[in-house]
Amino acid sequence: FPLPVRGSEGLYMVNGPPSFTESTAFQRDSGKNCKAVAFSKDGSLFAWCNGEKVNIVNVTRAEFLCSLDLPKAVCLEFSPKNNILATWQAYTTGKDGTAGMPNLQLHDVETGNCLKSFIQKKMQNWCPCWADDESICARNVNNEVHFFENNNFDTIANKLHLQKVNDFVLSPGAQPTKVAVYVPGSKGAPSFVRLYQYPNFAGPQSALANKSFFKADKVTMLWNKKATAVLVIASTEVDKTGASYYGEQTLHYIATNGESAVVQLPKNGPIYDVVWSPSSVEFCAVYGFMPAKATVFNLKCDPVFDFGTGPRNAAYYSPQGHILVLAGFGNLRGQMEVWDVKNYKLISKPVASDSTYFAWCPDGEHIVTATCAPRLRVANGYKIWHYTGSLLHTYQVPSNEEMWQVFWQPFLEGVFPMKAVKYQAVPSELPSAEPKPAQAYRPPALRNKPVTSSKLHEDEPPQNMKPQLGSSDKPLSKTALKNQRKHEAKKAAKQEARADANQEATQPSAPQSTPRSTVPAVTSGDPEVDKKIKNLKKKLKAIEQLKEQAAAGKQLEKNQLEKIQKETALLQELEDLELGL
Repeated sequence: FPLPVRGSEGLYMVNGPPSFTESTAFQRDSGKNCKAVAFSKDGSLFAWCNGEKVNIVNVTRAEFLCSLDLPKAVCLEFSPKNNILATWQAYTTGKDGTAGMPNLQLHDVETGNCLKSFIQKKMQNWCPCWADDESICARNVNNEVHFFENNNFDTIANKLHLQKVNDFVLSPGAQPTKVAVYVPGSKGAPSFVRLYQYPNFAGPQSALANKSFFKADKVTMLWNKKATAVLVIASTEVDKTGASYYGEQTLHYIATNGESAVVQLPKNGPIYDVVWSPSSVEFCAVYGFMPAKATVFNLKCDPVFDFGTGPRNAAYYSPQGHILVLAGFGNLRGQMEVWDVKNYKLISKPVASDSTYFAWCPDGEHIVTATCAPRLRVANGYKIWHYTGSLLHTYQVPSNEEMWQVFWQPFLEGVFPMKAVKYQAVPSELPSAEPKPAQAYRPPALRNKPVTSSKLHEDEPPQNMKPQLGSSDKPLSKTALKNQRKHEAKKAAKQEARADANQEATQPSAPQSTPRSTVPAVTSGDPEVDKKIKNLKKKLKAIEQLKEQAAAGKQLEKNQLEKIQKETALLQELEDLELGL
């Protein structure tokens, strides 16, 4: 699996594991001005702009296809079936204010001919969206969605009119294609996301599902792979409560069958990341003020597994969906947790410090992490890992150079089947990349004294949220809980009575059996007196514990000190009761 590497050293490809040598299938372009690169969906075609031309090659056959005279192209993308290459360059108007030239161009990959060009002023969402079979292509034009069919761009086959469509996403997979659209709220009206099935856009009843919400300045819409549901992360720019710099986020679930829900996240704070499992029946959210929580939910939006809390802000499922990596990149220290999804067991905890990028290899076995400019200008380079935690290869660019991008060549789904999960670290010639733990600063007065651990917070442990077998899914009502407790108390009392009876029977004949209490149980025959004696002993035991705590230097509360003072009176009362027997 070649990895293209783009930076100030030029553009070249590196062979993935096990060799890590430079690939001969692609001839290095040493120009220092490579602005954009793109692979086709199946990984066979590769395009790049070197500041002079856009070149297209077939990397599987090591064959040059064509070059386009577009020196200023900064965005490139192939259509799903490799028929078209879309290119975008910054839009410029004439000095006298006249309209500029069309800056979004669609080219035939075989011939290099320009099939159609459009004016597309914004870089955000610049690329038209295709259905996977290329039967439909759509783009957002002046708050409408225009649809073209079978790559015929001369006629608009369909339009989706809503008051102001801000964003849309086509569903992945086979026909029929579905469309998720987002319309921001205005003048007290809520924002909403609607799901449609192409081409049924007419009439109020045509939508498959609708979800409206108030707190939204922008949304991210995520289809699952089977195109049965969309997750919507709605964010506001400003958190009115002042609790967060990052604004406020909410997570919504919308299914094509019309069901919708707000996903209840048990910890307050930002939503850092949400990802669908490739199985399409679960999703993972990373959320909450640091240390962040991570939870896997099912399609009912019920928690299935909670990973507890930790230093993390991202989640990545392997392409096969059998492994999940939780990681803390950016302003966190690069800790990763690699989990076996089927058994929810931790496989490894590698650390990739200063990483700005993470990606799974299509084989579901290897991972690349990288430190890229312009996010970080120093110590640029990449590392290739096995998910069991072994560091297999590392490359750092020379100190005066920068690396801008590295990524895996894609492959179509199904090329690499799922393999059994390994727990034993695979062998590696490199030493393990355990960073030295940074020593906390200690003032001179404390330097020769023993270190006391002072954690600001204890991390919550992971826990399985699936209802255990034999337990009912529904929570018990208050009366049911009360009855259950009564029943358990009766059961415990019976067992205690039985244990007492057994003990009295075995005490004389078997002194080696450890008695339950050091004082032989003497009964008065009067249950009321027995009860009083039992209570007094309980209180005295509690006082003993308090005295031990005080001796250990613990500051006691006022009511606890009062309890200790009553000890003499309680001892006297107990003596009187026992003498009266």
